[in-house]
Amino acid sequence: MTHAIIELIAEYGLLLIFLNVLVEQAGLPLPAVPALVVAGALSSTGRLPLGGVVLVALLACLISDFAWYIAGRRYGASVMRTLCRISLSPDSCVKQSELRFQRWRGRILLIAKFVPGLSTIAPPLMGAMRLRPQVFMLLDALGSLLWIGLIVGLGYVFSQQIDRVLFALASAGTVAVEVLATLLFAYIVVKWWQRKRLLLALRLARINVDELHRLVEDGKAPVVVDVRSQAARLADSRIIPGALMANLGGIEQELKHVPIDQELVIYCSCPNEVSAATAAKGLIMLGYRKVRPLLGGLDAWADAGYAIEHLAVQSVAVPRAVVSGHAH
Repeated sequence: MTHAIIELIAEYGLLLIFLNVLVEQAGLPLPAVPALVVAGALSSTGRLPLGGVVLVALLACLISDFAWYIAGRRYGASVMRTLCRISLSPDSCVKQSELRFQRWRGRILLIAKFVPGLSTIAPPLMGAMRLRPQVFMLLDALGSLLWIGLIVGLGYVFSQQIDRVLFALASAGTVAVEVLATLLFAYIVVKWWQRKRLLLALRLARINVDELHRLVEDGKAPVVVDVRSQAARLADSRIIPGALMANLGGIEQELKHVPIDQELVIYCSCPNEVSAATAAKGLIMLGYRKVRPLLGGLDAWADAGYAIEHLAVQSVAVPRAVVSGHAH
């Protein structure tokens, strides 16, 4: 049984690796790292060609990443919203605010594969930022090679230990397969439940765009705060007129001069206003008394036809700089 299973992996390993890496880079929760480690171990004994393993994994990365790049180039911010919507991690969209996209530009592709969530976000972001296709392919290939080389190399170097694991799994037969399938299913369920629980916990009183517009028209405008990530602002430069820019992780610093009894409206562009609701909850815990997420976020405001402004392209790193607004 052990010999038959290892031979099966050796025979169809390249195809399995290609498909696994392809679907993972497309955004599905099927980690490719275990398959690449095992492939590296098999390569050390000649049961898989090392060059073939690296080549098929690289090809899978480039195919998936270039597809996302084209989608980002053509559809921009809508692609980013789609990624947020299908992600199992409710904060995958806002984590990108911690990374200096404006400073790194295309070079972020060199490390993207090593940062959870960023691997799928980076290619469409580069497309939305209009990074040249040739530069994208070069940097993406280099970053993918670094990632593949490290993982396959670990499997190659520690092949004896991997062989013991393979032997144990093969000896366990269908029990091992069932255990692995159960663990994967449990991971997906846990991530889904975490997302649902966060949304339930953050079901605060929202303000809709019509209410906010009436307050503005009546001269009672609250302080409006944009808590989208730097990545989201690069892909979509629209903002609500007069909005303050704040990163989710440091919003209390941006608002330290705002009285705690001042009314605040927080908006983002994530599905279910996850980022805005998270920021609102944090501000309430800091003592702010009147904080409401904007229902539907930036898209709902723009779709209603209310005035918007655009961040100046050269000033995205300094979010407060805007150009004159106009009606959408």
